[in-house]
Amino acid sequence: MNLPDGVSRHPHTGRILVVDDDPTVAEVVTGYLRRAGYQVDRAADGHQALAAAATGPDLVVLDLMLPGIDGLEVCRRLRATEHGARLPVVMLTAKGDEADRILGLELGADDYVTKPFSPRELVLRVRSVLRRAGSAAPVSGTPAPGVLVSGDLELDPQARRARRSGTELALTLREFDLLAFFLRHPGQAFGREELMQRVWGWEFGDLSTVTVHVRRLREKIEDDPAAPRLISTVWGVGYRFDPVGS
Repeated sequence: MNLPDGVSRHPHTGRILVVDDDPTVAEVVTGYLRRAGYQVDRAADGHQALAAAATGPDLVVLDLMLPGIDGLEVCRRLRATEHGARLPVVMLTAKGDEADRILGLELGADDYVTKPFSPRELVLRVRSVLRRAGSAAPVSGTPAPGVLVSGDLELDPQARRARRSGTELALTLREFDLLAFFLRHPGQAFGREELMQRVWGWEFGDLSTVTVHVRRLREKIEDDPAAPRLISTVWGVGYRFDPVGS
């Protein structure tokens, strides 16, 4: 199988868990990822997926329609564990299942690809998510000089760690990137399209993705997510991060 244009043949590091009960889809996805240089494990149902995820893959490609335990429940259970809380997840969804896609993002999926999908797009999405996760390992010693602080929030971009009042926050990759962007641009209002482009590098996509990640981030950093004081909604524009004491 030849790789499509834009997908490098140079090897990449990382072990990917592909979860899909359709053997044809799983075989195609596995083939493209392996030819891109990744190690690939496979699971065909939710129970197998949870067992395989416990072995420590670097990323999960997760179909939502699975026998036994569906993909949404697999994602929810993963996010409830210490390792799974930060495990990157790329969902595979049917094109018309917008409600399930949004729910998957609510549960903490980092990205999604709709079926029928381009294998090239999937490989590039996996690579993008893994690149963001590449520096996620804890760094020993003193924090890097680039640590971002606002009130009781402290975010270390190099270590990919965030704390509130000294307690570590379990942020997904997308949530971490969004919080880092807000901390770097206090007091500025951004539209959802601009956030999608500048935070995650997406030139197009479902704008509800931004809405979902803002809501999830509020749940983790606001005293009262229903009445947010840090991430404000700017009607007709988008969102603004208001530093403590401003």
